Amino acid sequence: MEFQNILLDELETGIYRLTINRPKAYNALNSQTLDETHQAAKYLASLNTVRVLLLTGAGEKAFVAGADIKEMQSYSALEAMHFSQQGMDAFASLEALPFPVIAVVNGICLGGGCELAMSCDWIMAADTAQFGQPEVNLGVTPGFGGTQRLTRLIGRARALELLVSGRQIKAQEALDWGLVNHIYPREQLMEEALKTARLIAQKGPIAVRLTKQLVQNGQNLDLEKACLLETQAFGLAFSTYDQKEGMQAFIEKRAAQFKAQ
Repeated sequence: MEFQNILLDELETGIYRLTINRPKAYNALNSQTLDETHQAAKYLASLNTVRVLLLTGAGEKAFVAGADIKEMQSYSALEAMHFSQQGMDAFASLEALPFPVIAVVNGICLGGGCELAMSCDWIMAADTAQFGQPEVNLGVTPGFGGTQRLTRLIGRARALELLVSGRQIKAQEALDWGLVNHIYPREQLMEEALKTARLIAQKGPIAVRLTKQLVQNGQNLDLEKACLLETQAFGLAFSTYDQKEGMQAFIEKRAAQFKAQ
């Protein structure tokens, strides 16, 4: 697929990278970028060969600095709601992808950028990264899910502090608060992300997809119903070639050759 504001490439077999590619605008999210991100997510969802997606920003300064203020400055209320829904839909399509999606945050990650990163399954960040939801400085609320995902990730009190103060936090504080899983020197970040992606890509792909589905679908259920989902998925896994191969390989002390079957 051809895009103007994003790049989509396969780095290695099964490992894809989506790059927000507007470095001169600090990768700010305009309407076209949101639309292209949504299209890319739908395309990746149609493939059975994807094992992991890494999502990052072009250049050395920013992951995504936020939504494009120049574009939305003159919006009417209805236009603003449409723009918000566009972002919600794009990020929901990333969140719904059946394989792990890792945000590789290489720099400034504010507003819509932070919301984009939070729609991924987890965040790996450069030690120079900064996070925040500074929308109150502009007289508006977050519009792409920031009030909801941030609260679910770091808790109500910490989320509300950041949301109403507009305060930015550095990578170490984001790690301490549970927003970020790992931090690395910026020059090592992508290689560390690739190491994680390679590790996941070696595992049984059906099992990985089922596991992500269980975590997503079970988190809002009571424990009894969520565990029932897990029992059903566990049984379903035993209908696959990959289960037979994985267990036989373990017994024979060799690497499993999974086929996503």
